[in-house]
Amino acid sequence: MKIAQLAPLAESVPPKLYGGTERVVSWLVEELVGLGHDVTLFASGGSTTKAKLVPVWPHARRLSRLRPDPLAPLACLLQAVGEIAEQFDVIHSHLDWIHLPALAGLNTPLITTLHGRLDWPHSNELVNRFAKTDFVSISESQRRPLAQFHWLGTVYHGLPKGLFSISQRSEDHLVFLGRISPEKGPHVAVRIARATGVPLHIAAKIPRGHTLFFKKELEPYIDGKLVKFIGEISEDKKQEFLGKAKALVFPIDWPEPFGLVMIEAMACGTPVIAWNRGSVPEIIEDGVTGFIVESESEAVEAVARLDQLDRRYIRQVFEKRFTSERMAEDYVRLYKVASSLRKRDGTEAPASARPAPITPPAALMSPVGRLIAEIDASARDTNEDTSSALQPNNDFSN
Repeated sequence: MKIAQLAPLAESVPPKLYGGTERVVSWLVEELVGLGHDVTLFASGGSTTKAKLVPVWPHARRLSRLRPDPLAPLACLLQAVGEIAEQFDVIHSHLDWIHLPALAGLNTPLITTLHGRLDWPHSNELVNRFAKTDFVSISESQRRPLAQFHWLGTVYHGLPKGLFSISQRSEDHLVFLGRISPEKGPHVAVRIARATGVPLHIAAKIPRGHTLFFKKELEPYIDGKLVKFIGEISEDKKQEFLGKAKALVFPIDWPEPFGLVMIEAMACGTPVIAWNRGSVPEIIEDGVTGFIVESESEAVEAVARLDQLDRRYIRQVFEKRFTSERMAEDYVRLYKVASSLRKRDGTEAPASARPAPITPPAALMSPVGRLIAEIDASARDTNEDTSSALQPNNDFSN
């Protein structure tokens, strides 16, 4: 297939430092090329890929010394895509909403993966405006606030199987990896370290808007011994950082759409102590790949039980559920479904012929994730009269 991939322009693809979406786009693009597809990547300058690269802006926006109007690079991207859209079998966007008015009316099939939270006020206006647009979620929990969308499917993120390797033996410290913000919970991770006496290493970027939060909630406790702050780290430093850890602490207080760092830890065989928010029950299997907790006291108890978990088995779960090869194969199935729903003259299949959304099979879900999917499927069966025409193949296993 001839596939256009539209990446965010805040970071290069792959990003030099922080940038989860751009990193996932990179892994997806490289796997699609490896599967034999003809892929064109629309991204910022400085990106590197085996696909055809269309650098629509000279530099990634976040690391530019002189930051442009954020809409200017996007305008250039949309213009570049529109000029050659007819060359592609499918256009796959990772830009959330901004591209929809310009690209949704093209004859070329368009699918949009939403990477962020969807529980914002007045989000239902989007349902009214883009009722016929094909969307992809990155977890079942992410889509709930906008259940009325036409969800083509859910595709869990994946990363290259060889990017990280298992670390059989860990050192006696916990880690926090991500960015400094209240909803990510680095201050909670510090309290857990203080309560357990287990050292905590923090590798995170400090967004401009959260400098005061860092100075007030974290800086007073950073002593280089019990709490060590490393700063933002590059991709090549993650193996050592995550692999040597006793566990990754993931104390989120928001509806996390996915949580890429959880599967990065699992790829190293490192267990995850995560709060029961957003996608966590779909990613982590409690008592197997980590512990799902509701409070700080439960997290403290979980630290004492980490030796019960098998790091080799955690790595095996990663290989089964969260590789980029599996992610790319899942997306190819969705590309074919999207193409079957839109003819080259721009007309669409009737609503009765639209398939039910593709969801990850039970084999790729945690026990709680399977329950979530069953509940959602039951709700769809109750509320929809879906034709059997154009039903996709829901068996994602090899």
